[in-house]
Amino acid sequence: MKVSILGAGTWGTALSILLANNGHEVALWSKLSHEVEALNTNRTNLVNLPGASLPKQVIVTKDLEEVLKEPDLIVFSVASPFVRSTAKLAAPFIKKGQRIVNVAKGIEEATLDTLANVLKTELPQADIAVMSGPSHAEEVSRAIPTTCVVGASTKETAVMIQDIFMSENFRVYTSPDMIGIELGGSLKNVIALAAGVADGLGFGDNTKAALMTRGIAEIARLGMKMGGKYQTFAGLSGVGDLFVTCSSRHSRNRNAGFFIGQGYSVEEALKKVNQAVEGVYSAKAALALAKKYEVEMPIVEQINLVLFEGKSAKTAVSDLLLRDKTQEYMVLEWN
Repeated sequence: MKVSILGAGTWGTALSILLANNGHEVALWSKLSHEVEALNTNRTNLVNLPGASLPKQVIVTKDLEEVLKEPDLIVFSVASPFVRSTAKLAAPFIKKGQRIVNVAKGIEEATLDTLANVLKTELPQADIAVMSGPSHAEEVSRAIPTTCVVGASTKETAVMIQDIFMSENFRVYTSPDMIGIELGGSLKNVIALAAGVADGLGFGDNTKAALMTRGIAEIARLGMKMGGKYQTFAGLSGVGDLFVTCSSRHSRNRNAGFFIGQGYSVEEALKKVNQAVEGVYSAKAALALAKKYEVEMPIVEQINLVLFEGKSAKTAVSDLLLRDKTQEYMVLEWN
């Protein structure tokens, strides 16, 4: 297959390695000249992907029109704030029925749209799908076994994308629940910030387990109100992605939260991570969605106060623990 990847950050680059090793013809596009030059020059010394090499058959280019000439599949892998602007650039070259899979994770703050909806708005002629799951680029680039899920409007599109990505080290499941997959992948980044804050404050495994467990409860409450399915939040793009993002040393969101917990400002923390921290971009949108759908999301609320209102991380955790007493799941009834 001919696959074009838009976005040459760590995830786009890792996927280009995977797809080239799967035998596909891969073109990797970036708008940034210095990024294209660096990848073409240092193919065996990839920034942020230690131990990985870019196969020689991967073409790295800044020529968007050339990249979008008759690909079988387009992979959108730009950071969430740039999905709409990149789609606008690509629109003149996208043919009717073109299959596109978005692998970025986020919610657009201005519109509260999922990224798939952003793409559907800007590229109505295309067939939009999504892929998510516990999949750090650092491990995928080194062929460490990984599993993801693809969501699409039709089973045919989902299976086609599944076939392109599937390998002995990268297992792909399919699902019709696009909204659930996207919300799980986006909202877990906000919870991971909170988990990192707890680590930075020096709290233990008990604290993190509580944040993760109550975090997935918040995600599922909102996600189901928006049309997602419970099974999705119990699956790879829900619990699976939340677990790895809250726990891994590779997690940008967890690491940013860790620095904030240690006393760094949000700006200082982002500078230390030096990569896109999607949870910061999604936090305000998550809180706005909670208010819109009248869903209680106390962890999301507190992380917003820490990020944008100057609340101390330690006070935020204390306030979470000192909330009014309640039952764990209200749907469970006493006999």
